[in-house]
Amino acid sequence: MYFRNSVSVPELPLQFVYMAISVVMPALEMAQETGKIVSWLKKEGEAINKGEPLLEVETDKAVVEVEAAADGVLTGVRSHEGDVVAVGVTIAWIVAPGEQPPAESAAAAPAARKVTAQPPVAATAPPAETAGAAEGGPRISPKARRLAKERGVDIRRIRGTGLDGAITSEDVLAAEAPAPPAAPAPPAAALSAIARLMAERTTQSWTQVPHFYLVRDIDAGALLQVREQRMPAIERDRGVKPTHTDLLISLTARVLKEHA
Repeated sequence: MYFRNSVSVPELPLQFVYMAISVVMPALEMAQETGKIVSWLKKEGEAINKGEPLLEVETDKAVVEVEAAADGVLTGVRSHEGDVVAVGVTIAWIVAPGEQPPAESAAAAPAARKVTAQPPVAATAPPAETAGAAEGGPRISPKARRLAKERGVDIRRIRGTGLDGAITSEDVLAAEAPAPPAAPAPPAAALSAIARLMAERTTQSWTQVPHFYLVRDIDAGALLQVREQRMPAIERDRGVKPTHTDLLISLTARVLKEHA
């Protein structure tokens, strides 16, 4: 015999609890460490729906659209276009209308860094030559004195740039024939992540991957005979001389067409 107990449960009003959802830099590729924000497709304070394109992120291989993970309002945007952000770092929040995003911790590390072109580093000037003291004249190194004597340069008219104003061999050469001012170096262009990755992969494939070459000897007597027979007519009709490569390409195309 079975007994069934009936228990009445009072109906409770449903309460909706809104919780802010963080928008983080996603890991779109294996071994991805950072991502670059290309553009925000939604503005801060704008209502969004789940699945709508939210922003564009550039990885080492492509530019990918990131979709919104929930319905709500975009707010608390911390990273902007051009910023490079580590994977997993919060870049914005999706909250309910009227809700405020969580306060950022004061101890939090900077989430993004701006990518800028690095200026070219100026070459370090070579150390000045040892200056030798000359009685009754300016301080000048032995090499500079010999060079000035050979080239007929008056050392009394040279202003030394060496240690303690000593005259160096470069000063003598500059006094003999002043060099024209060097043209300013063009500013270094910042590479995109894709271009940088292509350059790195090309360098790695050439310097780290072993290369080997296959060589085979063939009898090309018939090919040479055909070229010698048809070259006068082709040169007369088309004004060009067919090369061995031209004939090989033509033969390859015919074989591919026949066996395609």
